[in-house]
Amino acid sequence: MLWAGTWWDAVHDRKKVIDPDRKTLMIRRLTVPNHPVTRTVSAAGADAVAAHDNELGAFLRAGRARVEPTDAGLARGLSKRRVRGLRREEVAVLAGVSADYYARLEQGRERNPSAQVIGAIGHALRLAPDAREHLYRLAGLNPRLGPDSARDLVHPSLLNLLEAFPQAAAYVLGPAFDVLATNSVADALLSPFGKERNMPRIQFTHPRAKTVFTEWETLRRSTVHALRLNAGRFPNDAAITRIVSELSDVSEEFRTLWADHNVGSLTRAFKVFEHPDVGRVELTYQSFDVTDAPGQLLLVGSPEPGSHSEEALTYLASMAPPA
Repeated sequence: MLWAGTWWDAVHDRKKVIDPDRKTLMIRRLTVPNHPVTRTVSAAGADAVAAHDNELGAFLRAGRARVEPTDAGLARGLSKRRVRGLRREEVAVLAGVSADYYARLEQGRERNPSAQVIGAIGHALRLAPDAREHLYRLAGLNPRLGPDSARDLVHPSLLNLLEAFPQAAAYVLGPAFDVLATNSVADALLSPFGKERNMPRIQFTHPRAKTVFTEWETLRRSTVHALRLNAGRFPNDAAITRIVSELSDVSEEFRTLWADHNVGSLTRAFKVFEHPDVGRVELTYQSFDVTDAPGQLLLVGSPEPGSHSEEALTYLASMAPPA
C-alpha cells in the first residue's frame, strides 16, 4: 500500500492550496478515469485548435507571407503594407481564381479544391517541390496529381490506349496544352525540349523550337487560336490564365497573335519535325476529344507506311528506356 499511502499523503500535503471541492474533483479523476470532465480552453488554446483544424489555411498564410510582391512580379505601390508578403487578393490574381474563392479556401470554408487550383496556388506562392507535395496532401489530394506528375490526371484506360500506337506519336494535352501523358514514341520525339511539357511555352520561348518545328510560324498561329478557343470554353481554368499571362509578358509575337482574337480547333494537321537524332520526321496528326475529361485532347501523329519517317519513329521507340 505504499503507493496508496504516498498518494493520500500528497493530497493532504496540498490541503492548504487546494480547496475541498477541487481536492474532491482531483480524487474523482484519479479513481474514475472515464468520468467526463469539462475543460476550460483559453482564447489562445481555441486559436490553436482552430489552426490545427485548418492546416491548409495556416500553410497558405505562411506561404504568402514569405513571398515578396516584387518577387512575384507585382509592384509594391506607394501604400505601406501592414503585413509581410502577398495579400490574399494578390495570390488569387496570380493563381487565376477569384478573391472570394481563395479567401474561403484559406479560412477553411472551402474544403474541396481541385488539383488544378492547388497547382496554380503552389505556382503563385513559388513553392519548392516538397512544399507543393505537402500542399496537395493538406488539400486532401494525391500529391502525384501535382504539376510534376501530370500523367496522373489522365484516366488509366486512356494511358493504356496510348501504348496501342507503337509506330505513332500519341499524347494527351490538357486545356492549356500541357502534355499530360505520352507514349514512348512521342516522349522521344519531344526529347529536344527536355522536361518542358507546355506546348505554347515551348513554341514561344524554347531556343530549339524554331529548328525542331520546321513550320514554326504556322504551328504557333494554330496553337494560339486553339488556346483562345479553350479560354472561352474554360474561362476559370487557372492553367490557361497562367500561360496566357506568362507568354504575354515575355513574347511580343504571342501578344500580337492573342490580340487578333482568332479561334480554331486543333484538328487534322500535317507536321514536320527536324529531330537531332533521326532527322526529318513527317507526321499526319488526328485529334480526339476526351469526352469524360473536358478539355483533354488525344493527338496521334502517324507516318506514311514504309517511309523514312516510319523508320525514324521505330528507331526512336527502340531507343526509349523501358517504362
